Amino acid sequence: MIPTMILFGLAFGHWWRSTLVAAALIWPALMLASQVTTVEIGLLGAAGLGVANAAVGVLVHQTISRAIRGVRRPDPSPGGNCR
Repeated sequence: MIPTMILFGLAFGHWWRSTLVAAALIWPALMLASQVTTVEIGLLGAAGLGVANAAVGVLVHQTISRAIRGVRRPDPSPGGNCR
């Protein structure tokens, strides 16, 4: 189930703040729905792990996005922007 949250972060990494908040809610909900755990204090730890896993996906998304933007951005010429 861990790759689920990594893929979630990877897919929605553009909106990283919302993605991490959603991960804190979705991961415990998945744990409860699959009957892995019950409502207890460990569910807070599960929420933290869900955020950590989604953060890995967000980090990969952001890294790839910035690399693509860096390649697509033209190299400014020395005399290109004269005022």
